[in-house]
Amino acid sequence: MTPLEAALAGVWLMIPALVPNSAAVIFGGGTPMDFGKSWRGKRILGDGKTWRGFFGGALTGVVLGLVLTGIALLLDAQAVWGYGEMPNALVPIIALAFGSMAGDAAGSFIKRRIGKDRGAKAPVLDQYNFVIGAFLLALLLAPEWILDHYFRENGIYGLILLLVVVPLLHRGVNIIGYKMGKKDVPW
Repeated sequence: MTPLEAALAGVWLMIPALVPNSAAVIFGGGTPMDFGKSWRGKRILGDGKTWRGFFGGALTGVVLGLVLTGIALLLDAQAVWGYGEMPNALVPIIALAFGSMAGDAAGSFIKRRIGKDRGAKAPVLDQYNFVIGAFLLALLLAPEWILDHYFRENGIYGLILLLVVVPLLHRGVNIIGYKMGKKDVPW
């Protein structure tokens, strides 16, 4: 795999982690994940994190991961652009999608602890919480896959491009969500 292929694949393969956060806004509403409970005088997560949003977002990421797997199979490009053969491909896909949503919830937990209100800016944390969650769960459930695609040999180029692209994607998607009336703030 060339450095350019590895860099582009690094973003492509992370789509199951990049999409759930945005999809959660569409599916959101309903019961808060923290059931309205507080800890040390502050909400645990807040009203913005709901079970419907969590599972709707994560399952959207899983479905997209399966579509990407199908595309890679059709192009006979599983080695670079895929998650592996089915059913093994489900492990990194599920880890990325659910890890992304868990990382987003963890980011909200941290924001509440440091006194940030829902929607308040938290640079770096807002842009990377879901990526960190995705990487951690993938390291736990599919360590060889994540190491091969993001840390070993040319995979590092994928990690670098991903880390550069994520804040740009995050900002763009938030502006779109704000203009659609799905978000209260454009960040």
